[in-house]
Amino acid sequence: MKTAHIAALSLLAAALPALAQAQTTAPFAKGELIVTGRVTSVSSSANDPITTAAGAASGLHVDVGSDVMPTLGFTYFLTDHLAIEGILGATQHQIRAQGGTTDIAVHKTWVLPPVVTLQYRPAPVGGISPYVGAGVNAMLFFSGKDQNGFKVDLKDNLGLALQAGVDVPLQGAWTLNADVKKVFFKTDAVINGGALKSNVQLDPWVISVGFGRRF
Repeated sequence: MKTAHIAALSLLAAALPALAQAQTTAPFAKGELIVTGRVTSVSSSANDPITTAAGAASGLHVDVGSDVMPTLGFTYFLTDHLAIEGILGATQHQIRAQGGTTDIAVHKTWVLPPVVTLQYRPAPVGGISPYVGAGVNAMLFFSGKDQNGFKVDLKDNLGLALQAGVDVPLQGAWTLNADVKKVFFKTDAVINGGALKSNVQLDPWVISVGFGRRF
């Protein structure tokens, strides 16, 4: 999260001269496309218990690490006030088993979490275009590496997403974008062939900042 905040501040600082000179631009309109490159932080507060195959408490819980990676967003305007957005990117997360004096890494995996949302954009003020949205996401786990003698299987699944953000016009066709998504997603983790298991409510925050270009 610290890395994401530093990246956000750096991007804002870089954009300030352009913001100071920004001209009033035409509002977004039906048929327009925005392609946005972002720095994105994905962080989960998962703390779900790890149980035995019979459902007995093991005294351990799941911890999922966060990651910061570049992502790409595509926003297409269906009408002047409704747009559909899809994002692409992959993040890597370490999964740990924690409890008492135990804190051990059990698995590291890449996640492809495409999110598609329908956005509502009210009339812009001074060219600034805020938006809210809702949609669906998938989490596809790949290139997983088991650690410290554990074998972990994670189930791909679908979830829901809520979104809020803003596009600030810069010079020409460029925009500064800030975006926050809350993703609601659960996966089943099977450890050591089912000897241990956990229903993990990941529910990550997806926080992004970047620059977009209108087409």
